[in-house]
This record gives sequence, structure tokens and C-alpha cells, in this order.
Amino acid sequence: MLGTEQSNDRQDDEISFEHGRVDVDKLHRFLSETCWAEGRTLATVQVSLTHSLVVSAHRDGEMIGFARASSDCAVFAHIMDVVVWPEHRGRELGRRLVAALLAHPELATVTHWYLRTRDAHGLYAGLGFEAVDDGYNMRLVK
Repeated sequence: MLGTEQSNDRQDDEISFEHGRVDVDKLHRFLSETCWAEGRTLATVQVSLTHSLVVSAHRDGEMIGFARASSDCAVFAHIMDVVVWPEHRGRELGRRLVAALLAHPELATVTHWYLRTRDAHGLYAGLGFEAVDDGYNMRLVK
């Protein structure tokens, strides 16, 4: 699994695939206030992290963004829980987190990527995702 890398375009941001860098309590507090994860328990968040490839963004040692993927590491992957703390939005951090998952070597053979979104279609379309019929689901077939 990959470790931490310094971002070239955002000198103070780090992108990390290390599970130990995820501030689980902070993530749980943030997720529990979203429309898709309202009421999700800390225990559920912990289990979801255990069974996912995680990527987090950090500035000055503080987690400022997060995303995860669940995959069979062969054909299928589902990207979930892409979040960027409000004070760090507007710098394409969410895009960089998703791009990091798409480029991860453990997912190199994945050809079918999925995610759900209500309001970030433009962000994901810029990475090659296309909307599907229901207006929420998007997919990328490589």
C-alpha cells in the first residue's frame, strides 16, 4: 500500500493512503452531519474504514479531506464518503482525493468505477465519470 506523498501543486497539503493517519472521530463527526451518512455510528465508520482503501488529505498535521473506495481489486470499485472540510474547499482537494484513488496501484485493473452524488456531478465528470439514468449514480468504465 502507498504511504504519504507531498502534493506538487499544493505545497502544504499531503495526500496519504495510511489508515493510521485518518482521524476517525473527526471523520465520524463530519459524516454524521451529511445527507448520506446522517446517523452513521462511530462503530460503523470504523468498520467501513477497515474494509476500504482510504485516502486522506492533511495540512499542518490536521486531516482536511477524506475519501474511500471499496473494491474487489480486480474489476469493480465504489468510491464513497468524499469530504473536504469547508474551510479547505475551492482548491480541488476533493478532485485530488478521488484522482488518487483512481491511480492507486492496487486498483490498476479496475475497469468499473461507481459513486453516488447529488451535487458534485461536475467534479466527477472532470475525472471521466458519466451520469446514469437516475441522476444520482455515476460510473466510469475504463
